[in-house]
Amino acid sequence: MSIQNQVRLSLQAIEQSMRELALWQTTPPEPEAFASTEPFCVDSMLAEEWLQWVFLPRMYALLDAHAPLPTRFAITPYFEEAMKDKDPNCMPLLVLLERLDLMLNKEPQ
Repeated sequence: MSIQNQVRLSLQAIEQSMRELALWQTTPPEPEAFASTEPFCVDSMLAEEWLQWVFLPRMYALLDAHAPLPTRFAITPYFEEAMKDKDPNCMPLLVLLERLDLMLNKEPQ
């Protein structure tokens, strides 16, 4: 299976996990929240909002455009910190995020 298909399946699993954990939202943040220049929009969005409304759409857009995928990033540490006080049931989501980090942090072939 290609890395693109693996990433797409990983993104779908992340979305499903968010839905199961009741972190998925039906209404996006206010438009001003998207104008943030801070990493992860920390000044204007919750971690799960950024994941749903910024990260997932951007990753799907890269896949749909057959554009190069990022090869050096780690979102799991941010989510571990951001979700440490949330329901301990968030662990499956953190595992999925870590798998995505590991999948993408490889040298291109």
